[in-house]
Amino acid sequence: MKKLKLTKKGQWLEINVPGDWENQSIEEILKSAYQTPKALLHQLRMSKGVHLNGEQVQWSTKLSKKDKLQIQLFIAEDYGVEPQFIEIDILYEDDHVLIVNKPAGMDTHPTKEGELDTLANAVAFHLQMNGIHTKIRHIHRLDHDTTGAVIFAKDRLSAAIMDRLLLNREITRTYLAIVHGIVKQKSGKIDAPIGRDRHHPTRRRVSPSGQSAISQYQVLTTDRNQDTSLVELQLQTGRTHQIRVHMSHLGHPLVGDVLYGGKPLFNRQALHARKICLNHPLTNEKIECTAPFLDLPPIFNLK
Repeated sequence: MKKLKLTKKGQWLEINVPGDWENQSIEEILKSAYQTPKALLHQLRMSKGVHLNGEQVQWSTKLSKKDKLQIQLFIAEDYGVEPQFIEIDILYEDDHVLIVNKPAGMDTHPTKEGELDTLANAVAFHLQMNGIHTKIRHIHRLDHDTTGAVIFAKDRLSAAIMDRLLLNREITRTYLAIVHGIVKQKSGKIDAPIGRDRHHPTRRRVSPSGQSAISQYQVLTTDRNQDTSLVELQLQTGRTHQIRVHMSHLGHPLVGDVLYGGKPLFNRQALHARKICLNHPLTNEKIECTAPFLDLPPIFNLK
């Protein structure tokens, strides 16, 4: 799909129909180009939330290049969390996507009703201050003490598309970790299933009966004085504590990760979601964000 020209007009998203959509019906575009989930298609049909050139038409109507397709995406919704003023570091934002640099010591979202001090609370406040009333939809999450880039969707369709991109491994997430020891193999793939540790309520472990988990890693640099390595990782799966479990399984637990055998040389597990790459869910334009460090580990000169 080529890059599209989009305009937000109140509750409506207006799309300039591109040439490769010509002679396709509205329904075909919603189902094929955007792979809109059935539940959302039903909502849009029932609410008469799709127009063509400002008029309600049958979804079987064929599109022409000069047409303007309107989808009612920006209806007012409850945030689902309590807005709370917390300063946030925004890496990318448009009408559909928000990418935020999460600090350490903060959950991505509340785990119980009324909970505060999470990134979702901060995002809700940011949207509220900009007159945007939409449910807070995180596409993925980071552990409490892991820092870095987290994606939020600002409308129902973008959320559904990015959920699918994540499931299909079309969102690339690159992490940096400081681990104990000098990792001898400079790059490799860790293919080791992860399951719950029945002896501990929050810990995970490599287990033959666990869920498939695959991590790619590359050693960037080492520090023999500290006996540590700086490792770049990409995930092919997104299991809880995946990097922490996999590196501990290799015999190189993360610095500061006492849950998995690390020593407290740093005041948290030294893990940072450094980079996010994806195609924009609606325009197909490439988005690439690099998250700066908010609390620099003293072990390496990281910027």
